[in-house]
Amino acid sequence: MEIIPIFWPYIPNEGILEEIKDTLNSRWLGQGPKVDKFEKEFGKKFGYQYNLFVNSGTSALELAYHLIGLKEGDEVIVPILNCTAGQTGLMRRGVKIVFADIERETFNLDPEDFEKKITPKTKAVVAVHLGGIHVNRKIFEVAKKNNILIIVDAAQHHEPTKLEGDYICYSFQAIKHITTCDGGMLCLKNEEEYNRAKRLRWFGIDRELKARKNYQAWERREMTFDIEEAGHKYQPTDIDACFGLAALPNLDEVIEYRRELAEEYLKNLEPLHKVLTIVGGSYWLFGILVEERDELAEFLKINNIETNMVHLRNDIFSIFGGKRLNMPNMDWIEPRYLYLPINPKVTKENVKYICEKIKEFYVSRA
Repeated sequence: MEIIPIFWPYIPNEGILEEIKDTLNSRWLGQGPKVDKFEKEFGKKFGYQYNLFVNSGTSALELAYHLIGLKEGDEVIVPILNCTAGQTGLMRRGVKIVFADIERETFNLDPEDFEKKITPKTKAVVAVHLGGIHVNRKIFEVAKKNNILIIVDAAQHHEPTKLEGDYICYSFQAIKHITTCDGGMLCLKNEEEYNRAKRLRWFGIDRELKARKNYQAWERREMTFDIEEAGHKYQPTDIDACFGLAALPNLDEVIEYRRELAEEYLKNLEPLHKVLTIVGGSYWLFGILVEERDELAEFLKINNIETNMVHLRNDIFSIFGGKRLNMPNMDWIEPRYLYLPINPKVTKENVKYICEKIKEFYVSRA
């Protein structure tokens, strides 16, 4: 039997090839008109006005940190269970990372523990839609009450709707709902920050001004542009945008298919009282909470079913201290959570087979 994969990219081949053919017949392979077009189409689909396409979701987060002006000694609260990529960007700025516990029902930031962790040095909170599940609305109420900026990490949440928050960061890495092979989007609230972010994306250079000067750096013994703030190399390419432009029109169908797979899981797992499910929102991950998690994972592997924990609690990594903090919910979840396959390669028959094998595992141990 062929292995049922935990992840598989959505690749609309014909649309991508058509877009790339058009690009290969132009002068632009790097950042060009397709990047601008993808930003506009994304904005129409999701409801944002100021969208900045970058080369990764991590770059979107790091640009948000830069725009806020986070510096050494500032504190930023983040959920204990998350991809480490965003936290390393905080470390490089000398920011003190404050971990907060998560909810058992969603694996997202627990608003009560978030509020307990606030100090006078708290400048921002990173609210992560882990697995595509919506964050608790109370987080925004607590942040507003305490005058704390909200960076929304929507790397795993591609529901086409405008999200609440000060800085919204998306990822288009290979296995997300739609992909640009790698890439991200930073959605901003005002034109001033948007223009600044555009400069920061490309070394600090005003690319539009440079274009108006026909990309000439010198004119009649005068510079045609200046650099006033040290920027980054975060720009994407038109090739990246080709993937995004081909996939974006199909996003609703991609999410709907994942929802149907999730419904099939829920229907078949409901009789198994030993299995709790963690899923919702835009259905990027399908999680379960079970006893004997490691033994179940081995059993499923033997039966050609891939599983994964995807993320580990961040506090156990050496760079973050390498010591388990007191996180009651995370401590309870840690030995129990596991993610099952949910992606374009998986069929409903695959889901039924996976559920049958989970049932077989627990019946054999009854």
